[in-house]
Amino acid sequence: MKLKSLELELEKIYQSLLDVEEIAGKKGNEVHPDYKLSAINLIRYLVLRNHDLRYLHDNLSEIGVSSLRSSEGYVWRNVVDALKIIKLMRGETWEPDPDIPVIGYKKSRKIIRKHSNRLFNARDQRHRTEIMVTLPGEAAGDKLLVKNLISEGMEIARINLGRGDLDEWQALVRNIRDASADLKMPCKIYMDLAGPKIRTGPIRIKTLSKKGKQKIADKIVLRNGDHLILTRKQIVARKPKYGEAGELIRPAKVAITLPSVIDDVEIGHRILFDDGKIEGSIIQKEKNEIEIVIINTPEPVKLGSSKGINLPDTILNLPSLTENDLENLDFTVRNADIIGYSFVRNAGDVKVLYSELDKYDSRELGVVFKIENRDAFENLPLILLEAMKHPRIGVMIARGDLAVELGAERIAEVQDQILWICEAAHIPVIWATQVLENLSKTGKASRAEITDAAKSARAECVMLNKGPYIINSVRLLKDILFKMESHTTKKKNTMRALGIAKKVLMKLE
Repeated sequence: MKLKSLELELEKIYQSLLDVEEIAGKKGNEVHPDYKLSAINLIRYLVLRNHDLRYLHDNLSEIGVSSLRSSEGYVWRNVVDALKIIKLMRGETWEPDPDIPVIGYKKSRKIIRKHSNRLFNARDQRHRTEIMVTLPGEAAGDKLLVKNLISEGMEIARINLGRGDLDEWQALVRNIRDASADLKMPCKIYMDLAGPKIRTGPIRIKTLSKKGKQKIADKIVLRNGDHLILTRKQIVARKPKYGEAGELIRPAKVAITLPSVIDDVEIGHRILFDDGKIEGSIIQKEKNEIEIVIINTPEPVKLGSSKGINLPDTILNLPSLTENDLENLDFTVRNADIIGYSFVRNAGDVKVLYSELDKYDSRELGVVFKIENRDAFENLPLILLEAMKHPRIGVMIARGDLAVELGAERIAEVQDQILWICEAAHIPVIWATQVLENLSKTGKASRAEITDAAKSARAECVMLNKGPYIINSVRLLKDILFKMESHTTKKKNTMRALGIAKKVLMKLE
């Protein structure tokens, strides 16, 4: 590509940035003062990613000019400097609009570190990425376990309010605070609000053992092609009935914990059970139940009680905060440093949470928005712009639920896009789900999860889940982060146009 062609391409991008500057400035004035430049930069980044930059950045790199590949945190400065250099190479002098607020590379790194420290309150400046650990229930009665975790590198202790009860949570809080004080090492407390979890109801099926004795099974065996009925009636599951030739006469029937979901689904929608292990398609819908055919599940699998249900094709009319969440909020705001907001889907959900926090005078509480479904991913910039009206915010990439909702083949692409958008907004990110999971559970780490843990250094925080060998995982993760952070920044990539950027810009206009 000739210099003139490069100049024209960069001028086109520069003009598109100018065209949206009024909207960017307006959004900047709507957010918390500390996020003004960040909101403006986020809008600019969406404009930049509305262009396909793959051919442009290759040609810029060829002549030693910044290729726009890593400009997330300082979009205007990167584009302007590249254009200025190309013009100088062509013998021209040029200066951009002097009244445009500008962020450079160093300032962008300083801003995101400031926001990260405000949320996580880093105690160890030797490594940039914080370590969060989901505490097991036994930590409620084992302060030594908590002390060992903090000693090895746990900087944030996560309490999952979707498990356990108030007595257990209070004991966990007490042990974290006491262990932190004993060691004189600060440890933040993060609490996840459970959100509206869709699960299977109770399953207790009477069966006969090989010796002819009656026993109770808590699972239903399903095969590809089997039918299953989900009902809004809160029943104990009914087992399937087969004819003498093995033909299905009556499918199994299982309750669904959130009955209103049946109103939202449509025939043809996919339904996934147990983290996507079982896939079905809805073939019939009635007032109180839906019938499903099992697909893409050739091996016999077992569906148990309280297994998660995902509906990736369905727009769910569910509240982001459940009655249980609202009941737990008083305990949460009194004891947590950070809360995790599950099931957030759009900017309206952000407003709902802060309206509830207002009742406790807790708008300054740290809030992490969990990106765990398709709507949250596609609305991420709008969620951030609403959240940026408040001073202490972050994002969790909930990779497990995202993989189920969007497909495992897309998770690597999606987690990178979330990282880029959050870097453009200078928002700290938590890298979550299955980090060193094999090591935590079995004591042995696979090569693949070591590589995954190394990639997690691109985030501001990494979450480990509980397991018998969790202390080993914390120790290893800390070593990996020390080694990787001297080599790694967020990303280098090809920079094709992002569909999410175009959709969000259309909503902002």
